[in-house]
Amino acid sequence: MPKRSQLPLTALRAFEAFARLGKMSLAADELCVTHGAVSRQVRGLEALCGVKLTQGPRNALKLTDAGERMARSLGRTFDELEQSFREVRAAADRELHVSCVGTLAMKWLIPRLSGFHARHPELSIRVTEAYGPVDFTREPFDAAIRLTESVAGGDLTDTPFLDNYHGPIVSPELASGGLDLAHTPRLYTRSHRQAWDEWSAHSGVPVPPEPESREYEHMFYLQEAAVAGLGVGISPWIYVANDIAAGRLAAPFGFTRTPASFHLILPGSPPKRGLKAFREWLIEEAATAPVPPMLAPVEA
Repeated sequence: MPKRSQLPLTALRAFEAFARLGKMSLAADELCVTHGAVSRQVRGLEALCGVKLTQGPRNALKLTDAGERMARSLGRTFDELEQSFREVRAAADRELHVSCVGTLAMKWLIPRLSGFHARHPELSIRVTEAYGPVDFTREPFDAAIRLTESVAGGDLTDTPFLDNYHGPIVSPELASGGLDLAHTPRLYTRSHRQAWDEWSAHSGVPVPPEPESREYEHMFYLQEAAVAGLGVGISPWIYVANDIAAGRLAAPFGFTRTPASFHLILPGSPPKRGLKAFREWLIEEAATAPVPPMLAPVEA
C-alpha cells in the first residue's frame, strides 16, 4: 500500500472551520485558539497549496473558487470523520470490558449475564480472565472483579459485593461414611498451595499430614479432579454451589467464612456509561446467592 502524504491536518481543520463559520474569530472560538493562530494556519495552507484560498480585506475575507472547492471537500470529509467517531464511541460505550477471576466468571458471572442483558439490551459485557492487581491506566478494562481482603489504590472505587466461604470438596463416593483427611489425597492449585493452611486457620479444624498431594493449574481443574474422586481440595463455596446441589460434589465439613470477599473495582475517573447499572445488578445478584452449609465439626 503506498504511503499517504503528510497532510497539514491542523491547517486543514482551521480552514474548514473558517469556511464553514465565515469568520476567523468564530473559527478561533470553536478551535479554542487565537484569531491570529487561525489566520496563520490558513496562510500556511495557501502557501503549501500554491494557490489563494481566500480573498478580500482581512475583516471581510471570502473564499476563492479554489477555496470553495476545498471547503466542500473538507466539509464532507470532516462530516464523515465525525460520524465515524460518534459510531465508534457509541459502540465502545455500549460494551463493558470486565476483568474477572476465571472460576467466578465461569461458574457464577457468565451463567447470570442473560438476566443483565434482558434488563439492559443496549449494553454488552465482555469478560476477560485475570487475577492480579488491575491498572486501568495500562489495561483495556472498564471494571475488575477480584477475590481479596482489601483493594489498594486511592484512585479506585471499590465495592465488596459477595462474601467468600471456603471448605473441603470431594466426590460423594469418597465422602460416604465420613471423610478421613489423613488417608485421602490432598488436591491443590499451583498458585494457591496455602489453601489448606488458610482453611485450617479459619475453621479451627486441624489438618493432618497429607498422605499424597496432587497439584493442578486451575481451580476448575481441581474441582473436576474432586468430582472424579482423585482427592479432596479446598474451594470457595460460590464456585461449587451448583455442583453440590446437583450431587456432583460433597462438602462433608461445610464451609467457613474467609476474611476475603469478591470486590467490584472501578476506575476513579468518571466511569463509562453502563457501569452503574452493572454494579447495581451485580449487588442484586449477589444478594440471591445461596447460603452455604456451615462448618460441621468433625474429627480430622
